[in-house]
Amino acid sequence: MWTPENRARYDRSKLRYPSDLTDAEWALVEPLIPPAKPGGNKRTVAERAVVDGVMYVLTTGCQWAALPKDLPPKSTVHDYLRRWDEDGTLERIHHALYVLCREQAGREASPTAAIIDSQSVKGAEKGGAASTRRATTRARRSRARSAMCWSTPRAC
Repeated sequence: MWTPENRARYDRSKLRYPSDLTDAEWALVEPLIPPAKPGGNKRTVAERAVVDGVMYVLTTGCQWAALPKDLPPKSTVHDYLRRWDEDGTLERIHHALYVLCREQAGREASPTAAIIDSQSVKGAEKGGAASTRRATTRARRSRARSAMCWSTPRAC
């Protein structure tokens, strides 16, 4: 409900970009970000700035090249996003925020029921997204390079 307290709590007008994390949001996300690898160079970029860059791209839908100059470089933000996806950091952040939202709504942390439609079942039986991706990226053979020539009766 939009009460005066809630309006102030969700006001993003004082942030640099509406997609930037507030201090309270960052306090929830920060402990879930893995520390730097031991033995490597020290991080030269703040993790909060990287998360703000990821949120900017996801919120606006802009291209990586259109990332504003006051955020970390696009390659840095993209590399962190890819690394966090591979090591499960994004999944942990999502799960922690999901549980928190359910608890704030007065529900149990994990749902007790689920709805599955027939399309989801059919997709899972065929192998889901992985089989679709494989089918669409398979190399196709060009007819121009074929050993046989069908357009003329003489030898090609």
